[in-house]
Amino acid sequence: MQLRRISRLALLLCLTLVSCLPALAQDAPVKHGRKYKAPPATSHIEVTVLKKFNGKPISNAAVIFDATMDGKDQGNLEVKTDPDGKAMIDIIPTGSTVRVQVIATGFATYAEEYQVTEPSREITISMIHPQEQVSSYQDNEGKAATRKPGVQEPIRPTPPATKPATPAPAPQTTPQQPPPNTSDTTPKQ
Repeated sequence: MQLRRISRLALLLCLTLVSCLPALAQDAPVKHGRKYKAPPATSHIEVTVLKKFNGKPISNAAVIFDATMDGKDQGNLEVKTDPDGKAMIDIIPTGSTVRVQVIATGFATYAEEYQVTEPSREITISMIHPQEQVSSYQDNEGKAATRKPGVQEPIRPTPPATKPATPAPAPQTTPQQPPPNTSDTTPKQ
């Protein structure tokens, strides 16, 4: 009888232990998959593109954002300006270096790097007409532009125009009269 009692007690103890295992397992940390990493804080950047000579906005200009953070490329994105000349982006990580490049038809391309450390940044860009190209192989300091702004075409020397050869005037000839006839075949009387 005592054996039955021990076996019942052992069975009861086993059932209690088995029923408590799921509760104990919930408290243990689960290490499945990757640890969640919150995305970095982002900054709101608003770029306004204007014409320098009259201050009016340029619509449909391409504004390219190229971000790098700690030497790692964060990607780039192109946004077109609206009719007010504004382009906005909200996904640039705070603390990154952003190269802003603006391309607009009829204007010189603009590019500048900005350090984005604040949560919101406004940038105003005044676009100018294309200027003469400069060379990194020669000193361009203090040189005045010798060509007008606009599309830069190479200056090609033109050969001096040659005058077409005029034909020599033909010698003037007067109608010749037949020489007087010395032999007269008519009989003389």
